[in-house]
Amino acid sequence: MQIKNFTCFLLFLLPLGLCAQSTFLLPGTKDYTLIDRLEIKSANPNLNYSTVKPYNRRLVVKEVEKLDSMYLLNHHNAPKLTRIDRYNIERFLMNNSEWSRPRENFISKKPIFNTFYKNKGNMVEVNKDNFFLAVNPLLTYEQSYERGNAQNIYYNSRGLSLRGMIDRRVGFHLYATENQERSPVYVQQYIESNTAVPGAGFYKPFKKTGVDYFDVRGGVSWNVAKFIDMQFGYDKNFIGVGQRSLLLSDFANNATFLKINTRIWKFNYQNLYMELVPQFGSQSGGDLLSRKYFRMNHLSINLGKTVNVGIFDAVVFGRKDHFDFQYLLPVMFLRTAEQQVGSPDNALIGLDAKVNIFRTFQLYSQLMFDEFKLSELRDNNGWWANKYGYQLGAKYIDAFGLPNVDIQIETNRVRPFTYSHFDSVANYTHYNQPLAHPLGANFQEFIAIIRAQPFKKVYVQARVLYFSQGLDSAGVNYGSNPFRDYRDREIINPLTRERRDYGYTVGAGNKATGLNLNFLVSYELKENLFFDVNAQIRNMKFESGGRNNTNVLSAAVRWNMPRRSFDF
Repeated sequence: MQIKNFTCFLLFLLPLGLCAQSTFLLPGTKDYTLIDRLEIKSANPNLNYSTVKPYNRRLVVKEVEKLDSMYLLNHHNAPKLTRIDRYNIERFLMNNSEWSRPRENFISKKPIFNTFYKNKGNMVEVNKDNFFLAVNPLLTYEQSYERGNAQNIYYNSRGLSLRGMIDRRVGFHLYATENQERSPVYVQQYIESNTAVPGAGFYKPFKKTGVDYFDVRGGVSWNVAKFIDMQFGYDKNFIGVGQRSLLLSDFANNATFLKINTRIWKFNYQNLYMELVPQFGSQSGGDLLSRKYFRMNHLSINLGKTVNVGIFDAVVFGRKDHFDFQYLLPVMFLRTAEQQVGSPDNALIGLDAKVNIFRTFQLYSQLMFDEFKLSELRDNNGWWANKYGYQLGAKYIDAFGLPNVDIQIETNRVRPFTYSHFDSVANYTHYNQPLAHPLGANFQEFIAIIRAQPFKKVYVQARVLYFSQGLDSAGVNYGSNPFRDYRDREIINPLTRERRDYGYTVGAGNKATGLNLNFLVSYELKENLFFDVNAQIRNMKFESGGRNNTNVLSAAVRWNMPRRSFDF
């Protein structure tokens, strides 16, 4: 019955006349750095909707090509592009040839067997009036040395990606890899503690301390009207422009989703429906896991050319493996609908904003409320149910006049018990991993990132993460773990079983402080083929005593894939 109802819903949303449709840019690639820079430099309102990710390939390529033309024509409003920017734009358009204007320098002079790499950006490319197909291999082989660890640390991933369009009406994409990895010890501890590989789903043990898993993503997309795009897929989504998101991040496993995106006038409105997996113990692979569901609305509005503000609301709920159809109505706010069924669900609301200044700076923020009471908030007494978080950040491109040197700083603060719920199905998690920030809650975090591209094929990044977090102590729940029932707080009266309601501040509990330093140098040997050298130093110290220190040096070859990192 559930499948039949959902099929009817899909058919209702599919009109007979479909318009041109696109796939989406792969997150974590060099393209996103370029788009960030162009958005800040150009004061282009059509690039200002960068809060919702991944980016629609058709819409982004259209704007990049427009900016490129303005620059070539010396238009008075053209962005100030560096030599490296011009190079990156050319490669970007070449890699998205289904939407960019054909250029002679995109074509290989000597394709392999007159079949492979006819276009420099894709191994196999078919570009006809009614059909487009791009096929590329996926490969990462990384070897690492961890100080004090006799184990061989490695990451071995290989697979295939393809994307295409049929008659410019239906887009499709597939990204599939088979992976074996033995991660640093602190990540192994995370896997053992959470029964989950960061960013992945079902896995099998591999050579005692390693893991073996598939990462398969894919979907189909279509344009139902001039301003409305839809996608049905199994992938990740992200809300925000920062390094982190307090609303919805891509840290957890892929999920099945239906997405409706409406962009008209100054508005971008996205509706997202997802099927998630609630927390579970060990998994053999032969057991059918339960399901829970997620529903989100995000409305962003351009205020002029440089300011964008957004409103977010979401609800996580479980109905014994079936969707609650009142949540299908694609209008805000979900809190009202949630109350109509007795308020059993976990609802969140949020705001986000960003402003681009002097075509050089971007200031951004997020404010998220899980639950709060205004009177208790005013009293500032640490009431347990004041559950909220905020993010503040800034980007500075071509910093201090240095071409293609970008600086980003960010802080995130989340109060205890945020994202948790009394119902383990309704907490803000998926496949034993947080849906928002990887640290969960009850933390303060500071991030500083410097990115540089001194030469066309050389990419450098230095990143510093520092955080303090209040962890559970002696079995007492101090609100850092979103998987724990928020009613399970400290008992202050053993006779009445009264729980402590006040005095919960960020960092309360077994305070842990962490410093994660990362330095990466990448050289692009050929288009989308990289050689990476990476150094990581991670030090953890616990107030109760003990340390957990990590020093890792890595070298990798990476082809058509984003780099895998563990930034927590």
